Amino acid sequence: MRRLALPLLLLALLLGWLQYRLWFGDGSWGEVTGLQNQVAHQARENHGLQERNNALAAEVEDLKSGEEAVEERARSELGMIKPGEKFYRVVESGGAPAPLPEVQAADSENEPRP
Repeated sequence: MRRLALPLLLLALLLGWLQYRLWFGDGSWGEVTGLQNQVAHQARENHGLQERNNALAAEVEDLKSGEEAVEERARSELGMIKPGEKFYRVVESGGAPAPLPEVQAADSENEPRP
């Protein structure tokens, strides 16, 4: 019986040490789970950025390949028009237009300047 006690004690200590490493040591289950969550989050972020890059690359290609995209950009972002065209601005009103503030010129003889 005494011959069996020492190997069993060693095996129990080894099992305890391995369990400690499994749950609390480097590369533990909690650490692996956290790293897997970080990888999944980074993969989602990378996918979104890749889609954005693809859209920007397509827009650059459109701008390089023809004048239609350049013309569309000039019209929408810069408000440019071709010679002979008329520009109409449609303003949606949410009620009565706000009155313009009145600006009074200061008379230099009657009022002191700040």
